[in-house]
Amino acid sequence: MDPKNLLYCETHEWVGITEEKNGEKTATVGISKFALDQLTDLVYLELPEIGAQVAAGGELAEVESVKAVSPIYSPVDGEVLEVNSDLVDDLDTLGADPYGKGWIVKMKVTDDSNLTKLLSYNDYQKQCAEHG
Repeated sequence: MDPKNLLYCETHEWVGITEEKNGEKTATVGISKFALDQLTDLVYLELPEIGAQVAAGGELAEVESVKAVSPIYSPVDGEVLEVNSDLVDDLDTLGADPYGKGWIVKMKVTDDSNLTKLLSYNDYQKQCAEHG
């Protein structure tokens, strides 16, 4: 995915929205390169269960580095459809390709009203520069 076409949470999660043929929306969620650079050496990733219902701003997953344990928050209300279980055994993929093979979950969006509260790529870059 092109990072410039994604939306971002202030907490460094990204989301790409795909409109399905049936009118439903699917969200692909990951964490930004900026966040991964801050975390450095990853040691553990806990993924949600398929079918889990998650509210926007609710904890979706958890990543642990040698520095800290960090929750990964959901950018939208939805149901977990798929998890990237390959990441659990190969955390290097997360850091090497955070916007491609490093996606964390795919969700069926049940309420997309929170999308308007997310940051554009440029606004997210500005936030990172201010807090980096």
